[in-house]
Amino acid sequence: MKTWRKPLKLGLVGATGVVGETFINLLEEYAYPVEEFRPFASQNSEGSKLFLAGQNWAVQTLKPGCFNGLDMVFFSSGDDLSKEWAPQAVKAGAFAIDNSNAFRMNNNILLVVPEVNGHLIDKNSKPQIISNPNCSTIQLVMALKPLQLHYGIEEVVVSTYQAVSGAGLAGYEELLEQTKNFQVPNHEGKAFPKQILFNCIPQIGSFDENGFCSEEIKIMNETPKILGQADLKVSAFTVRIPALNSHSEAVWVTLKKDVDRLDLLKTMDDFPGLAMMDTDYPTPLEVSGEEPVFVGRVHQDLHNPKKWLMWVVSDNLKKGAALNGLQIADLIFS
Repeated sequence: MKTWRKPLKLGLVGATGVVGETFINLLEEYAYPVEEFRPFASQNSEGSKLFLAGQNWAVQTLKPGCFNGLDMVFFSSGDDLSKEWAPQAVKAGAFAIDNSNAFRMNNNILLVVPEVNGHLIDKNSKPQIISNPNCSTIQLVMALKPLQLHYGIEEVVVSTYQAVSGAGLAGYEELLEQTKNFQVPNHEGKAFPKQILFNCIPQIGSFDENGFCSEEIKIMNETPKILGQADLKVSAFTVRIPALNSHSEAVWVTLKKDVDRLDLLKTMDDFPGLAMMDTDYPTPLEVSGEEPVFVGRVHQDLHNPKKWLMWVVSDNLKKGAALNGLQIADLIFS
């Protein structure tokens, strides 16, 4: 992490959510210079205080003029709010880093993972909206980028196993509540379409006419855009699992060149933000709270020497959301 060239005036929309809390914790952990902080949330939280940079800041609600004077606003509050308010932040003179799906596939808006395509950001540009990718997409492209650079990628197949924190505080609390009452049969799900305790749910989001759910569509659409490879074939299948935090992915990557396994491991290990595990493998429990994207179980397909299998795990609240947003801010303000 870097530091900013001047203390910033920051806004945080969705400040009381799990991603907002992680964003604040990272600002504190790295002692970023903050001149002013305006946390925004729903009316239920209005007036409550959040601590940052040595003082308490009152939570506000969104209203006309609320972004005036800010340098940057981080949005983590859903598509509809971002569509309405992110353009107003830019109009008020602030960079808007948006964690929703509202602008990701807009050709006029950057979709950025700093280690992968951060060169697209011009720190001398006027304030603009910059999209934070989907959490599962971020860890996937982190593992893919060094392979693309050195060997070329022809096709990607990914199956995700996503923790309940990806559904926000409601998802986190639902698993904890069901765990406390584990002997009750047939828990009724609210955050998820079916009981999550002792279960796996092969649905994240709504289904389209082709049988793909919205989370799968995000991964398949966002990955080629971030990698700058429009013809890249990506197929995704997403599953919600009863892990509290950190998403896992089984990935099949078909390369354009033959490569020795040790060379491939070194190529990935040299890439910033990746933590390679040669003789072991990461798990969601071990990775939760960590910043790198962890990769293990890298091995070659038995039938196609250009196809490689790997296991990719990352904290979806950190690198999958808040940390990636702060790294974007570093590219603008450092």
